[in-house]
Amino acid sequence: MEAGYFNPRPINVSKAQASKEGGKIKVFVELSDVGYPGSTYTLTHDPKEDVLRGVYFQAAMKQNFDVYFTRMK
Repeated sequence: MEAGYFNPRPINVSKAQASKEGGKIKVFVELSDVGYPGSTYTLTHDPKEDVLRGVYFQAAMKQNFDVYFTRMK
């Protein structure tokens, strides 16, 4: 899987994986940039709402945040 991350400028992505578990699409993204090393997104696609929903782990603060991403139309 190829992934890009912008906040608003590009942030290096060291790993991006997509998988299917139990009929659900899962996405894992690891960031590797200044201020973000080791930070990750662990997401699951919700087909009913067409969103990616999950947890952002902010490694520097060692904190988890609930997040979701909507598709731009």
